[in-house]
Amino acid sequence: MALSSRSCLLLAAGRLQARGAASLRTETEVDTSENEIVAPDFTNRNPRNLEQLALARKERGWKTTWPKREFWHRLRLERTQHYVEAFVERCNGDVVVSASTREWAIKRHLYSPKGVTACKNLGRVMAQRCLEAGINFVNFKAVIPWEHRCDSIQEFRKAVEEGGVVLREPQRIYQ
Repeated sequence: MALSSRSCLLLAAGRLQARGAASLRTETEVDTSENEIVAPDFTNRNPRNLEQLALARKERGWKTTWPKREFWHRLRLERTQHYVEAFVERCNGDVVVSASTREWAIKRHLYSPKGVTACKNLGRVMAQRCLEAGINFVNFKAVIPWEHRCDSIQEFRKAVEEGGVVLREPQRIYQ
């Protein structure tokens, strides 16, 4: 009997404390209107901001330069005898995103690492990786003009476009 009466007293005391804590919470709420004030000076630290707004300069280079370097990001597909590699590079030559049929994660799902289906699946992977890296627009022009007629490059191109990447960069705004 004594234990049950003590437990009732503890439960009642706990309820009172909970009610008191709830009333304290409503009284001590913080005024959050200060958080809505916007600072008059804003510094954007995103280095690709001007590219995304289509305001950044594109390096044109010399007119005799081939292939042209007038792009922010270029998608390249290189086929060798045994593998297929795709990568996105900046105009200064830095590789931003890459995928290859040499990678085990891609290679284990393919019958052959160099055929048309390998190029198609590599296009799907490249589209996903580009979107994850925040690259929505790329320039895709073959280094050798007659390469575009090849079935594997056509399938690669279709897969990248179906993945959500636009294969043409926006025109630069000159204002």
